[in-house]
Amino acid sequence: MSQFVAQLGNVATAIETFLADALSAQEAAGAPPRLAAALRHAVLGGGKRFRPFLVAESARLFDVPLNHALAAGAALECIHCYSLVHDDLPAMDNDELRRGRPTVWKAYDEWTAILVGDALQALAFELTSSSEFHQDPSVRCELTSVLAIASGSLGMVGGQMLDLEAGNLGSASKSTVEDITRLQAMKTGRLITAGCEMGAIVGGASPEARAALKSYGEHLGVAFQISDDLLDAEGSSADVGKATGKDAAAGKATLVGLLGVKDARAYLDRSIASAVDALAQFGEKAGPLADAARHMGYRDS
Repeated sequence: MSQFVAQLGNVATAIETFLADALSAQEAAGAPPRLAAALRHAVLGGGKRFRPFLVAESARLFDVPLNHALAAGAALECIHCYSLVHDDLPAMDNDELRRGRPTVWKAYDEWTAILVGDALQALAFELTSSSEFHQDPSVRCELTSVLAIASGSLGMVGGQMLDLEAGNLGSASKSTVEDITRLQAMKTGRLITAGCEMGAIVGGASPEARAALKSYGEHLGVAFQISDDLLDAEGSSADVGKATGKDAAAGKATLVGLLGVKDARAYLDRSIASAVDALAQFGEKAGPLADAARHMGYRDS
């Protein structure tokens, strides 16, 4: 597991620097100061950078050095950060704490938070489509396409819609395992799977290798969401860095709420095992990715 922790830290440090430089470039080019400051609040100084780690480690399977995967990883992180900024809004999840700090709307205001999310989404596609970072136009097109589909109505945004519908329209109590896994596969899983696919694209992976990484990402996405829901049910705000116990209070549809903690943990264990199995063709080189899956069994933040 130490290899995973070390690699996660390496990627987090590199991504932090890359994102800081990207935001500085936006500011230097004329981004309004208030927006620039709020963007920094949203993006920098927190977060494990787990999704960029998946991009970097998936690319490393094909001998791509970290610095060649940073733009794709940063683009994915921009989408993730934008989703958090919008999710925290009063009209959505109404959260005041994120990564141990006030959320963007709480630190600034709602309209600034909305525009921060919009700007981060635009920056993500600026990074995937830039010839400065990816010289091959087919790579740029495919990265942009995969990220766009994973982010939109067929992915993260669609999943958030299903999640809010279930809570706000009172249908969560009627949700089945199939309903919840579909919702979570879209809301959380699609970006995680996209990270694995984007690494494969940067690495020029074969269709077989790319399919294996996609399968890994899908199982990992399930494991990630269940572990997240267990943290909400059992963790403390101080450890997790955000409010906990909100899913049950809001009547949200989760596997923990439907199955109970014991059966949800069993589902988590099966998902972890399936994720690790999907990496078999890569051998020891996929050690950090396999450890990332196993880590879902004992997350504390």
